[in-house]
Amino acid sequence: MISYKPFWKTMEKKRFTTYTLRVKHDVGCSTVPRLQKNLPVSTFTLNKLCKILDCRIEDIIEYVPDKK
Repeated sequence: MISYKPFWKTMEKKRFTTYTLRVKHDVGCSTVPRLQKNLPVSTFTLNKLCKILDCRIEDIIEYVPDKK
């Protein structure tokens, strides 16, 4: 499973809010809830988030193996 837990830590560290993403950086309003629920987002969106937050992909997503 892909987890966006690092994304929230990066957001906090860089003092970004979901409001800032939506309003100042034009991140789609459906993107934030998808990230909160660990639902899939496009690589275009991941690229955009990396640019906005000036970070690497590892600062946004991580792979967590499913429990067997």
